[in-house]
Amino acid sequence: MEITWWGHATCTVEDSGVRLLTDPVFARRLAHLRRRRGAPPPARAAVADAVLVSHLHADHLHLPSLARLAAGTKLLMPRGAVRAVPGLRRLARLDVVEVGPGDTEKVGPVTVRVVPALHDGRRMPVGPRRSPALGFVVDGRARTYFAGDTGLFDTMAEEAGPVDVALLPVGGWGPGLGHHHLDATRAAEALRRLAPASAVPVHYGTYWPIGLDAVRPHEFHSPGDEFVRKAAVSAPGVRVHLLDHGESVRPEVRR
Repeated sequence: MEITWWGHATCTVEDSGVRLLTDPVFARRLAHLRRRRGAPPPARAAVADAVLVSHLHADHLHLPSLARLAAGTKLLMPRGAVRAVPGLRRLARLDVVEVGPGDTEKVGPVTVRVVPALHDGRRMPVGPRRSPALGFVVDGRARTYFAGDTGLFDTMAEEAGPVDVALLPVGGWGPGLGHHHLDATRAAEALRRLAPASAVPVHYGTYWPIGLDAVRPHEFHSPGDEFVRKAAVSAPGVRVHLLDHGESVRPEVRR
């Protein structure tokens, strides 16, 4: 079982011979954001048996990155995504499966269970709320919880269930975060509640708005280290793996 962090919320989870890719974004620039740290992922990052898309925001559902996937790749995304993002219809060569909380999907010997997230799942910040934001639990040799983009909510641990590894967002791409996100403090509390064997912080230190390099730069650079410090207090029994972009780890598995 191995996890590779490519930056932002993009990870490869390899379990039981299956490669799963989360929220793939391979671009140097995304609208008003540019990649400030780490090279864009290499071509091998786009190789996956299935892709898990947590919600419709363009830094998580990125059409040009999805277009790099091989024909037939299974694409799990929130229910209503195709209606809300018409560009998905141009990716007809992919196996698009719309899912919602409570659904399960088999990918070879691995089962992917869909869980809720506390986040605005709309494609745009205005308009109807057409799709939920999701998290995923990958159940293979390990149980790996990919929280997507989420705030801390009361039933998070109950919805995820027992997990071995937690991929938790600990920051964002701007100088401020609302309560529908996890910062390092809230992520450490989530870790305490989830009580996995190990964790990997994601969703920080990759993209930043153009022209704002000097505005609260610690919000870009420090969330990973801050999460490590706070997790050591809130969840001292959990081993936190602080990865560089493109780095892999074989985390502890209880079973």
